[in-house]
Amino acid sequence: SETLLPRTPGQRNASDEEETMKKPLQEGITYEFTYKVPENKTVQSLFPEAEKFQLMPKVFASGFLVGLMEWTCIEALTEYIDWPKEQTLGISFNMDHSAATPPGLTVTMKVKLDKIEGKKLTFSFTADDGVDTITKGIHERFIIDADKFTARLSSKIK
Repeated sequence: SETLLPRTPGQRNASDEEETMKKPLQEGITYEFTYKVPENKTVQSLFPEAEKFQLMPKVFASGFLVGLMEWTCIEALTEYIDWPKEQTLGISFNMDHSAATPPGLTVTMKVKLDKIEGKKLTFSFTADDGVDTITKGIHERFIIDADKFTARLSSKIK
């Protein structure tokens, strides 16, 4: 292991370049993420103010399942983009939610980057809870410059 010495501003260590070099983004990248479903990711927690949600079965909410799929895609990409300057946002979702998952079970989400079209990325994904396949589908994300996006967004809320 290399020992890094203190440095003056602007001075670089040889390892700095290695740390900032990213792997080339390419089709076929896969990533797997596991998540144990807690009590606060059920239908009742999705919109606590929704009275009818409180009467529904206590299962992993579809809205949180979408979020888990997005989280997995983000994790899959961070070593390939200039994170956090570059980020990705979801722009399209086509999925099913074919089986209910009670709290306490562990969901395994698997994603694969199928297509790169400029800054648009298309993923296929599937997830299971150790008992059933709970979702599969296609998800598109778009690579953004976080600072530019935030600047444009701020004009929307003025």
